[in-house]
Formats: sequence, C-alpha cells, structure tokens
Amino acid sequence: MFLPTTLILASVTEPIINFAVDVTEKLGLWGIFILMVPESALIPIPSEATMLFAGFNVSIGTYPLWAAVLVGAVANVIGSWIAYAIGYFGRIDLIEKHGAKIHVKPSHLKWTDDWFAKHGNATVFWARMLPIVRTFISLPAGVAKMPFWKFTTYTFLGCLPWMLMLALIGRAAGDNWEDWKDKLHYVDYAVAVIILGAIAYFAIKWWRGRDADSDSDAADDVA
Repeated sequence: MFLPTTLILASVTEPIINFAVDVTEKLGLWGIFILMVPESALIPIPSEATMLFAGFNVSIGTYPLWAAVLVGAVANVIGSWIAYAIGYFGRIDLIEKHGAKIHVKPSHLKWTDDWFAKHGNATVFWARMLPIVRTFISLPAGVAKMPFWKFTTYTFLGCLPWMLMLALIGRAAGDNWEDWKDKLHYVDYAVAVIILGAIAYFAIKWWRGRDADSDSDAADDVA
C-alpha cells in the first residue's frame, strides 16, 4: 500500500514543486510570501520546496536567512487566518445549521471545543511542524473558536522553527538542496498514509456504529 500511495503522491506533487521553485527563483522574498500564504490556507503547496530553495538562495547571498524565515512565518500566519475564518464562520453558517446532513453531531462540535479549550495552544504550535497537518490545522481551530490572538501567537511561534529548519538545511545543502527535498518528501508521504489510515479507521468505526444504532432502533420497534 505504501509504495503505490507514494508514487501517486509524487506524481501529483512534482508539478507543484516545480512551480514553487520557479516562483521563488523569479520573485525572491515576494515569491516565498506568495507561496507560503496559500500553503497555510488549505492549499498543500509543499513548504519543503519553497523553503529549501530559499535556503539555497541564502547560501549564494540573494537575501539573509532571517528575512527568508520571517517572510515565510508571516505569510503562514496570514494564510492561517484565512483557514481559521473559514472554520469560524463555516461553523455558524454550515455546520450548526446543516451538520446533520453530513453526520456532524453537536457532540462532535463539543468534543472539538473541549479539545481546543484544553490543548489548543500545544495543538496549534506542534501541528505547525508536521507536514500536511500544518496546512489544515487552522480550520478546526476556527471551528472551535479558539481565541484569535492566542491562535495567531502560537501559529507564528510554531511556524518559526519549521521555516528555520528548512532554510538552514537548504543553506547547508547548497546545490544539493533538491536531494534533501526528495528525502523530506518521504516524510510527507508517510504522514499522508497515516492520515488516510486514520480516516479509514474512523470511517469504518462510524459505519459500524451506525449499523449498531439501526439494529437497536429495529429491536425497539419490534418490542
């Protein structure tokens, strides 16, 4: 399962990676900003390609390391605001009004609210350093109505080490930054497989629970 999945993901992401490198090469810091905003707003543009190539540009003196890291982090925060807003306002207009149609119960929303109330700071901070997850974490934070400025602070703090790590690797690798990009994508693929497995697990669990509820209702009707 793992190998076919990685091949499919590689074929899908390679054109996006090439696009990210082209934008970063031609537009410099503005290219980093343009790419990292949607990367944090539910559009999975690989941050590895953008920031590793940015690190390569740092190694040849195109711009300083601090500038690449700061621009990437700020762009991610702005993108996260977009995803947060979708979750925040989507809860009111869609989930609370029409949640039953997609099997989202009030208990699910309460669980999300309780989780972010207790663990929201750590969840947002650490999720910003996980491939793929970092792109989508702002959405449930918005759904849970996590306090905006607290969300912003921990998003920024979580983005900084991720941007710095990738840029430092790119700077150290120099012309070999593409080799590192390919190696880091195996981490992306592994995370994607784990996420797909988790979705499948909970989908099966939900389906079995629904069948159990149906059997219980039928037994009550007979009684």
